[in-house]
Amino acid sequence: MTMSDKSAMMSGQLQADLVIVGGGIMGLWAALKAERRGIDTILIDGERTGSGASGGLLGALMAHMPDRWNEKKQLQFDGLVSLEVEIAGLESETGLSAGYRRCGRLIPLPKPHLRPIAERHSQEAGTNWRQRGRVFDWTVIEESPWAGWPSRSFCEAGLVHDGFAGRVSPRALIAALRARLEQTARVRVLEGVTVQSIDAGARRLTLADGSSVGFGNLLVAAGVGSFPLLDTLGPELAKPLGRGVKGQAALLKVDLVDDLPLLYLDGLYVVPHEGGHVAIGSTSENQFSNAFSTDGLLDALIAEARQLAPVLETAAVVERWAGLRPKAVDRDPMVGPHPEHGHIHALTGGYKVSFGIAHLLADAALDAIAGRALPLPDSFSFAHHLSVAAHRVADEGYAERP
Repeated sequence: MTMSDKSAMMSGQLQADLVIVGGGIMGLWAALKAERRGIDTILIDGERTGSGASGGLLGALMAHMPDRWNEKKQLQFDGLVSLEVEIAGLESETGLSAGYRRCGRLIPLPKPHLRPIAERHSQEAGTNWRQRGRVFDWTVIEESPWAGWPSRSFCEAGLVHDGFAGRVSPRALIAALRARLEQTARVRVLEGVTVQSIDAGARRLTLADGSSVGFGNLLVAAGVGSFPLLDTLGPELAKPLGRGVKGQAALLKVDLVDDLPLLYLDGLYVVPHEGGHVAIGSTSENQFSNAFSTDGLLDALIAEARQLAPVLETAAVVERWAGLRPKAVDRDPMVGPHPEHGHIHALTGGYKVSFGIAHLLADAALDAIAGRALPLPDSFSFAHHLSVAAHRVADEGYAERP
């Protein structure tokens, strides 16, 4: 935070047409998209940009299965295709690499009954993954073109090559977005500034130090921290609008060829990155005692990865990571205006899909702020999640309010 911004905060004068709370992948894309629309913006983060779940290790960009096509799968398809162009533009503007590559994915088929299912998906991909001049394959093959990647012991019925999947370095993409924002005076970034509450009527945020920030429109994109801020708007809810799901991941160092696809098997991700690094992840923990510590669950995941890819057997673990990913009350991301406070908008709850579609969700949120209809499935809307939180019986680890 610059001294001029701090002085303005102390005098109660800091305000902007758009204030974004949260400097993770959602908030940063929203700030960049707002800058491109010519909107005077303040981006606030309680710590530093990318310090939450967005600063993790994995960076897998994987599509939903190509079967039973629907509007959610179409949205993700559009996001994963357009992200390639978005990142290329960002890298050109900043001179920084985001570590992006459409590397593809290999999925072992360890049991014979999985093969006909995979072959059916191959036919469906021939239709649903063939759009707008782009064609991506889902092909059943007998063995991997890369020896030992994965181990043949997991491929009794062959394996799938998915040519649509990709990867990005989460931290490198965050750094590129932040660098791009530093090129403009239209977006002010305030780090180490904690938002305590929202005064919807006065259009002001109260900060932890007692100062405040005024807004014309507010976009809450603070990951897990979004939910307690938004829970307080409107009538009391039966349960929170969302919660954090703990994930643990690791980064290994090993010399590998540059063109390896990522591996996926039963929730285990093995993602090769630039510089001889491989990310392993991730757990999905609804119950935990410490959100930011790693434990035996990660040890087990690393051991599974070494079995799946024997080339990792002696690879050194250079980082262990744990954090909370935001899961909205009805699972889909939560985007758009509050039904009672049209100047307050949500952009959160991406859970496992944020990096692939955050740029599209940011545009959708800004369209809604501009008064246009939210161009997303109804289940993504803030209003939908509010309805679920108000009426549905508690489950999946949510605690009802007394």
